[in-house]
Amino acid sequence: MLKVIISGGGTGGHIFPAIAIANALKAKYNQVEILFVGALGKMEMEKVPAAGYKIEGLNITGIQRNLSLSNLAFPFKLLQSVLRSRQIIKSFKPDVVVGVGGFASGPLLYAASQLNIPALIQEQNSYPGITNKLLAKRVQTICVAYDHMENYFPKEKLKLTGNPVRNDILNLNGKRERALEHFNLKEGLKTVFVTGGSLGSKTINESILKNIELFAANNIQLIWQTGKNFIGTAQEAVAKHAEKGIHAFDFISKMDYAYAVADLVVSRAGASSVSELSLVNKAAILIPYPLAAEDHQTKNAMALVNYNAAVLIKDEEARQKLGEEVMDLIKNDERRHKLENNITRLAIKDSAEVIAAEVYRLATSKR
Repeated sequence: MLKVIISGGGTGGHIFPAIAIANALKAKYNQVEILFVGALGKMEMEKVPAAGYKIEGLNITGIQRNLSLSNLAFPFKLLQSVLRSRQIIKSFKPDVVVGVGGFASGPLLYAASQLNIPALIQEQNSYPGITNKLLAKRVQTICVAYDHMENYFPKEKLKLTGNPVRNDILNLNGKRERALEHFNLKEGLKTVFVTGGSLGSKTINESILKNIELFAANNIQLIWQTGKNFIGTAQEAVAKHAEKGIHAFDFISKMDYAYAVADLVVSRAGASSVSELSLVNKAAILIPYPLAAEDHQTKNAMALVNYNAAVLIKDEEARQKLGEEVMDLIKNDERRHKLENNITRLAIKDSAEVIAAEVYRLATSKR
């Protein structure tokens, strides 16, 4: 029996790759038991059980960038989480642990290294966070999605694997017709898919809100994922344009349908989003979240922009520029197709399966 702990979460960008790795392990090896470890109160505590896996929670949060009393509690929560991680490891007895990023990943990987359990980091971004850089010397393998990561990690530990993505988006063939019906859209009209991530983006939402009338006047259909906090405002704005195929949703579970029908995607530049866009062959306007750790979303976006594989708009310029850029790309088929062709060349396929094989190699190498 292969026993694996997968730790991390906090956002869909960490959780969905983690679940993809777990699914690949289950598909590849007959006898495997997987336990997730996440942060209490974070979305993994809901999403992981929904995917059919057990999860344990750590009482861990991040350090606030501004002066906050909660930062005083961080050292105590970190120590408590390391001790709890040791208990989980001793009870579950894993052959290997995997860290995918997020608050819970650090304490669990640190505890595993103390107990001489082989460990693997799955680094999704083109610029790693401080936790993974600190843990690099303690793990055996670091799976990365971008070239030149030897600038941050020991070269001998690196394995270029790409980022795992949800299985349902890997094959969009035949889904366009179902997607049109699902989203109540018309064939023959251009469609823009807008997503600020599972939690939504204030900047992107306000930028789209400003341009609803522009989309309607130009017969551009819209699939708009707003997140929970903005859905009321968005639905009020699109209500009178529903017959033109302009729709808002707080969360879209059928991401494969959204990608299948989209002619253009507007998105943040999280690692998973960038990887998905590469694999689904979509032209994209990326608006990096400026407060992401070490500004890693801008670096993720630039990894595409440098190959003319995406368009970047700065967060502070989005409200002024997004509508005009959408119009230009939607009307310029040649420019849009060039972006599609270039982004496809950057896609790395079968990432989850490659990482699963590396997890198995680490687990069996100590036996």
